[in-house]
Amino acid sequence: MFEILVWVGAALSVGGLLGLVWCILRVTKARRQKLDDEALRAVVQSVLPLNLGALLLSVIGLMLVMVGIFLS
Repeated sequence: MFEILVWVGAALSVGGLLGLVWCILRVTKARRQKLDDEALRAVVQSVLPLNLGALLLSVIGLMLVMVGIFLS
């Protein structure tokens, strides 16, 4: 039963990690385009909620993994 919790947590953590990588790639692409300061700031502000959401998803996944390991 708790093995499922570990695998679900691992999947959530990987999903969060992929979200973080996407955010990094999006900002890197915007920086390479040599945008002016305001446009770059707009891109970063649009990516910030997704970045925080991906980080939260990854943390929740890691917590599920830890709970699954401790309870098994």
